[in-house]
Amino acid sequence: MSDWQQRMKSGSETLHKQAVRLPLPDREAERSVHENMMRIAAAGKRKSQLLADPDVPLTEVYEDELTDMRKSFQHRLQQVAGEDYYEVATAYLDGNRDDWIGALAAYYLECYYRLQERYTVDEQIFCLVILRYPESFTVNLSFLTGDISAPGVRYESSKHVEDDLDGDDREQLYADCQYSQAKASEYLRENVGCIRHAFPDPDTTPFEQRPYGGFVHITGRQGATFGEVLDTLQPSPDRFEDSPSAPGLVPEGPAAKRAKEAYLGDTTVVS
Repeated sequence: MSDWQQRMKSGSETLHKQAVRLPLPDREAERSVHENMMRIAAAGKRKSQLLADPDVPLTEVYEDELTDMRKSFQHRLQQVAGEDYYEVATAYLDGNRDDWIGALAAYYLECYYRLQERYTVDEQIFCLVILRYPESFTVNLSFLTGDISAPGVRYESSKHVEDDLDGDDREQLYADCQYSQAKASEYLRENVGCIRHAFPDPDTTPFEQRPYGGFVHITGRQGATFGEVLDTLQPSPDRFEDSPSAPGLVPEGPAAKRAKEAYLGDTTVVS
């Protein structure tokens, strides 16, 4: 076990069931968040297109998605804590600092390392909840083991099937997997709009139409079966009474809890 894995275990109580809250003090900050959400939506559209292409193996689709997410978290780490983000995060988990920069660095770095493991670790669920409030937004990430209970969409990967099939059986398996991936492509294409709707352009949308919004995105794998949920999520209007002056960690809100109860079965936190 690496030093960081040991630190993640020791810091799991600190980081478990928490969200990052970031202030939105002005139009420029809102515009930056909107642009980032459009990049997430574009990644969802790209995933839909790759799933629909019979010449692209599902392993490549999955790796493309994880690479994009890893780059995003590394960028956030460098924004928050600079090039020495590893030292900043470990100092926070070791109790040598307790500022918001250390807290966010630890939160983002744990997510970055968890994402490194996702391609090889079976039965791990990634749950992302992003919620928009009048003067802030929250990002809540969870890494869980268990099952996705909501309908969402499920699709198969012939690369992950362990059965030794030949001839017609192998061709039928490949056809079934391609069909399920096509249905997943259709699902994502129809639902990716919920991201754009939750974070509209502040330059073209009146403020009265954009104070609250959000979405939940859940992905997971059990053997050869992949599951995914992408849906609108409404935040609780009375969640916050204050205006944040700086980013920081807050307990996960009721909307995130409702999403996990609605979309996930019996799950446990990855330690």
